[in-house]
Amino acid sequence: MQVTRILAVRHGETEWNRDTRIQGHTDIDLNEHGRWQAAQLAQALADEPIDAFYASDLSRALETAQAVARRHDKPVHTHAGLRERCFGRFEGHTWAELEARYPEESTAWRKRVPDFAPPGGESLLQLQDRVVRAVNELAARHPGEQILVAVHGGVLDILYRAATRLELQAPRSWELTNTAINRLLWTPEGLGLVGWADTGHLNTGNGALDEQTA
Repeated sequence: MQVTRILAVRHGETEWNRDTRIQGHTDIDLNEHGRWQAAQLAQALADEPIDAFYASDLSRALETAQAVARRHDKPVHTHAGLRERCFGRFEGHTWAELEARYPEESTAWRKRVPDFAPPGGESLLQLQDRVVRAVNELAARHPGEQILVAVHGGVLDILYRAATRLELQAPRSWELTNTAINRLLWTPEGLGLVGWADTGHLNTGNGALDEQTA
């Protein structure tokens, strides 16, 4: 059986990441440091064989993928299924603001209650279904090849759990660093984990932000 190799990378840093402000589906551009991170990622993957590039249709992920794809002279295809979790009315607020304004909802979010959805947003169960379906669809197009997907912290969290068979509420012990290189294998039976959170191409240590800021 031929496998599809997946390079799954989180977008570069944004100003809302720095502010611990919830982005979700809000379209926020990379900041200067985020563009530097994307350039470092592109250099690190310049000699890596990559057959196709995919990204969330949000600009922070698309711009990150484009930085790498330019080195390979290939286009980036966007897919809305790779978007960050929709946080509804949480979007635009900082963590502290959420705790002050919506304490009960904030607690449910932080405890990772699987069926909790912020008003107007998605639950973890809905996010899991969307992300796994999207990655299955894209990976199935490329048996025996390697693809890059540029996504978000919440999406990467789902992929890690899918690859390691961890439940949605299990405590996280893995990082979701901006532009870290994460390696997965896909077969029709599901995902497997090869390597996670490779940040050797970065010389700063400020990137490990949670999906709450993604």
